[in-house]
Amino acid sequence: MKKTTLIKEGKAKRLFNTDEKDLVWVEYMDQATALNGKRKDHIAGKGELNNQIDCILFEQLVAKGIHTDFVQKLSNNEQLNRKVKIIPLEVVVRNAASGSFQRKFDVSYLQAFDQPVVEFFYKSDELDDPFINTNQAIALKIIDLEESQRLEKMALEINQILKERFAKAHLQLVDFKVEFGKTADDEIVLADEISPDSCRLVDLTTKESLDKDVFRKKTGDLVTVYQEVLNRLNNSQEEVHG
Repeated sequence: MKKTTLIKEGKAKRLFNTDEKDLVWVEYMDQATALNGKRKDHIAGKGELNNQIDCILFEQLVAKGIHTDFVQKLSNNEQLNRKVKIIPLEVVVRNAASGSFQRKFDVSYLQAFDQPVVEFFYKSDELDDPFINTNQAIALKIIDLEESQRLEKMALEINQILKERFAKAHLQLVDFKVEFGKTADDEIVLADEISPDSCRLVDLTTKESLDKDVFRKKTGDLVTVYQEVLNRLNNSQEEVHG
């Protein structure tokens, strides 16, 4: 297996073609962004941490029956994925109030919800990823009704698995963003990444933030925080597999 030509370079990853047409080589970069890419910093070690965390979580999801684009970990900062066509929606699942939801509805930080909230956002840096409802997404021919129901069902299943996995690492999953793609045979699968870049995580006891918010708000060292998340996931692996 060899990587060949560069497909694209995003905010945090480079994607390469391989000598197998249905597989893509993913390289995680040492770059952190905020404000939809308007703020960018080079942070040594970040790529390796995100890739390792992502691989642990995707392996767990695959083991629980979630269909994904993940194939295997290649190195500390590289992985192999199936090639998919990304659906231009960000699917956000919220277990408690934070971020834009907290600001929009003026509710208390970490106010718990009786059931998870699922939201769709249209993937567009130019438009700042606006909220989009199901009817709007259907009108724009991004998805159809059946696909919207499929995305929500999968997102909630993923949420339950991740909540339980993070709890074993003494972390509360406040909210997270995922993306989905379609394979060559039109199957919808989980794609992109799950890491502290795309999740809000707090310590179960202290409620200390252990995610990208420390970079956004300049309240802590991102590498130290991500390393803590990785350590907790690794240290709780034995319990998960036991």
